Amino acid sequence: MLNSIIDSLQYEFVVNALLAGSCIAIVAALVGYFLIARGLTFAGHALPNIGFAGAAGAVLIGVNPVYGLFAFTIGAGVIIGLLGKQVQERDISIGIIMTFALGLGFMFLSLYSGYAERVYNVLFGTILGIDRLDVLTLFITCLLTIGAIVFLYRPLLFSSFDPMVAEARGVPVRGLAIVFLVLVALAVSIAIQIVGALLVFTMLIGPAATAVRIARRPVWAILIAIILGLSYMWLGILLSVTNGLWPASFFIATISFAVYLPVRIFSPYWLERSQRDRQPIRVLSDVSKSNRQSIAEHAEVRGR
Repeated sequence: MLNSIIDSLQYEFVVNALLAGSCIAIVAALVGYFLIARGLTFAGHALPNIGFAGAAGAVLIGVNPVYGLFAFTIGAGVIIGLLGKQVQERDISIGIIMTFALGLGFMFLSLYSGYAERVYNVLFGTILGIDRLDVLTLFITCLLTIGAIVFLYRPLLFSSFDPMVAEARGVPVRGLAIVFLVLVALAVSIAIQIVGALLVFTMLIGPAATAVRIARRPVWAILIAIILGLSYMWLGILLSVTNGLWPASFFIATISFAVYLPVRIFSPYWLERSQRDRQPIRVLSDVSKSNRQSIAEHAEVRGR
C-alpha cells in the first residue's frame, strides 16, 4: 500500500491534485473557522448549490460556466450579508435563496439541449484532471483570499464573537459581514472548480468543526483546522489513486467524519477538565485585582 502511494507521486496529475488540494484545504479551513464562529455553516452549504445554478445558467447562454459560478455565489453572498442579523432570520433567507437558485439551475439544465458536462463537473469536481496552469491560477487566487482574511482578522474575530460591542466600538459589523461573505463566495467558487460542490461543504466545515472541539484559542483552532484539512485532502487523493475504484470525495468525507465523531463524543470531558483547571487561576486573578483596587483606594485615602 505504502509503495503504491509513493509510486503514484511520480505522476504529474497526482502532484497537481495534491498542490491544488492543499491550497483549497488551507483556504477552506481558514474560512470555515469564521463560518462556525459567526453561525454561518448553512451559508457554507448553500453557496456551492447556488454556484451550481450559476454555472448551469452560463452554459445555457453559451459562456464559460466559471463566470456564472462567480456571479451567482458573490451575488448570493452580498444578499445574505444584507438580509437578517438574527441567526434564525438569516437561515430562513439563506434557505429561500438556495431553493430559488436550485430551481433556476434545474430549469437552465432542462432548457439546455446539449450534454452539460462542465455543469456536472461543478457538482463532482475534477481534482485528478487539472493541469499546472490551473494550479498556478488557483494558488494566486487562494493567496489573495488568505491575504484579505489575514488583513481583516482582528475586526472579523471581534465582530464574530461580540458583534454588539464591536458595533459600539465603531467596527462596521454589517459591512464586514458582507465583505466576509464575498470572500466565502470566492473561496467556494475556487474550490468548486476542483473538488466540486458536493465536497466543498465537507472541506469548509469538517476540519474547522473538529478543531474548535480541540482548541479554544482562535489561532490554535485555525492551525489545527488547516492541518486536519491538509491531512484529509492528501489521504483522500492518494487513497483514491491507489484504490482506483472510489473517488477522492468519498475518502475525504469518510475520513472527516471518522475524525470528528470521537472528538465530538469525548471533547466535553477534556474541555470541562480544562475549564476546571483554569478556575483557580481566574480566582487568583480576581483576588489580585481586588487587592490592587484596595491598595489603590487606601493610598488615595492616605493622600487626602
